[in-house]
Amino acid sequence: MTHAQQSPAAATTDGTLLSVSARADASRTPDVATLSTGVVTQASDANAALKANSAQMAKVVATIRAAGVAERDVQTSGISIQPQYRYAENQPPAITGYQASNTVNIKVRDIGKLGEVLDALVASGANQVHGPSFEIDQPEAVYDEARQAALKQAQARAEMYAQSLGLRVRRIVSISEGGGFQPPVPMMKAMAMDARMESAPVAPGETTLSANLDVVFELGK
Repeated sequence: MTHAQQSPAAATTDGTLLSVSARADASRTPDVATLSTGVVTQASDANAALKANSAQMAKVVATIRAAGVAERDVQTSGISIQPQYRYAENQPPAITGYQASNTVNIKVRDIGKLGEVLDALVASGANQVHGPSFEIDQPEAVYDEARQAALKQAQARAEMYAQSLGLRVRRIVSISEGGGFQPPVPMMKAMAMDARMESAPVAPGETTLSANLDVVFELGK
């Protein structure tokens, strides 16, 4: 004869187990901006396209350094050389030239200077800018605030259930972080920019981080 196995919590309690899920948010003004920028050049042959791109990209990278962006906050994300084709009806595609591109991802830790950085990039020859996305550089403390709020919410809900049943909350049996702790996905937008424009307006707004907890309480007399 076999016996059904009980969970450790169920095997050691004579009370009622109550499982509560709670979610809470915590918000901060972002203190870091990330964006990608680079240069696209075209020429009749691949070597000329790459040489022109490298010369222009060197100016862009020098501008990034001059803006105070640390070396660790600059990372090459892609270099490519691609043929450009002309398509005509009933004819095979013909190569008309080559396009070279070089893109770097940069992190700007002084958001107040982000508009100036964008202007300087375009002035130095960057003709591709994507972003920015805004982040909290050290989010763990913000997550902890959300966790604490979620735990208080779960405890209050458990007290409500206990009172409704004429019981009391004896203890917390378990706490688990449900659903992960992922920051919101930033909206990445391509920006068509003109070096003659005024300083690019930047509004970082707020970033909200969420905590989800699954808490099991023991209720009893």
